[in-house]
Amino acid sequence: GTDLPVRLIAYDGTDVGPKDAATTVVIRSRDALVRIVTAPGELGLARAYVSGDLDIDGDIYDFLELRNLLPELKFTPRQVRDLLRVVGIGNLRRIPPPPQEHRGRGRLHSRGRDASSISYHYDVSNEFYRMILGPSMTYSCAVFETPTDTLEQAQTEKYDLICRKLGLRPGMRLLDIGCGWGGMVMHAAENYGVRAVGVTVSQNQVDLASKRVVEAGLADVVEIRLQDYRDVDDGPFDAISSIGMFEHVGLPRLGTYFTQVSDLLVPGGRLMNHAISRDSPVSRGRVRRSPFIDRYVFPDGELHEVGSVVSALQERGLEVRHIENLREHYGMTLRRWVENLGCNWDDAVGEVGEARARIWRLYMAGCAVLFEDNRIHIDQVLAVNTPQRGTSGMPLRPDWM
Repeated sequence: GTDLPVRLIAYDGTDVGPKDAATTVVIRSRDALVRIVTAPGELGLARAYVSGDLDIDGDIYDFLELRNLLPELKFTPRQVRDLLRVVGIGNLRRIPPPPQEHRGRGRLHSRGRDASSISYHYDVSNEFYRMILGPSMTYSCAVFETPTDTLEQAQTEKYDLICRKLGLRPGMRLLDIGCGWGGMVMHAAENYGVRAVGVTVSQNQVDLASKRVVEAGLADVVEIRLQDYRDVDDGPFDAISSIGMFEHVGLPRLGTYFTQVSDLLVPGGRLMNHAISRDSPVSRGRVRRSPFIDRYVFPDGELHEVGSVVSALQERGLEVRHIENLREHYGMTLRRWVENLGCNWDDAVGEVGEARARIWRLYMAGCAVLFEDNRIHIDQVLAVNTPQRGTSGMPLRPDWM
């Protein structure tokens, strides 16, 4: 086996692992070990970290990379005895999880439960998100032309790339599903002359996005709505974008989602579906959601395999014309967000509390590593509502490069 690659220091002075380890895990109280023992795996570790019972001293990315070595780790009998002695058999009682832990109620992916899950994640604090995302207030993968691009440059390029893929022209009507704080609809209206509608089920996003639209002088061409995508009934639209929202649709709802999109598009209209996907096809019964992500970050979020997305699109009469995997770009984006959070740590803690700030640091850093390790992807799938006569309106070769 492999020796323990990190140093563990417990609150009673117990010291396990190499003294020269680059990363040290500090167990600040007995509760940390109780949480880990009573909820083995990532959930127990996450609860200990979120509650402040466990800390990471060193590079959080180095710590997260260690998960690849977990199957090879071998604790010595002395290390096991030391840990059990610290916990104490008589203290193995369950501790209530941190209050930030979310458990959904109601039928999975019902309108009410979806709204509650979205609110849990996105209605934290607009100011907290500004500290992480920067001035663009864009909470999705950026597109970097070079590694030295600023986050703002890369987010602008992402919006422009989507506009080019959608073939936007003045006078067109655009629907952005899951519009966030309005970045896509504002960019499209200002730079491509479209009339745009953005829908979200987050009240905080509606409030700030509407304010930003007015401040940008776009109120006559951009409308922000508090609305579920299933309730949009004022089509047709010439183009539809969905950026970082698809993960909330749910595996059983793929058909409903793409049927609604197809019904809202004009013949020849284009859809850009920009979403995270898992790395390989797995039957639904074997798909395991991360308990940490599901309870602390994205309740009820589900990742699809890109092949199932293509199949669902085609089953609803939408023709898939282009797929681009941008996973390296998301790793870079997430690292910029983690850096921003670190630079604003004290203010962020003051805004949302230390537990919430810890959740976001752990999840963003962890996801960055997953993208970099090719464990998850971010795919832009471009589809067309091609009419029966087969006239797609697409260029012979991509003209958005």
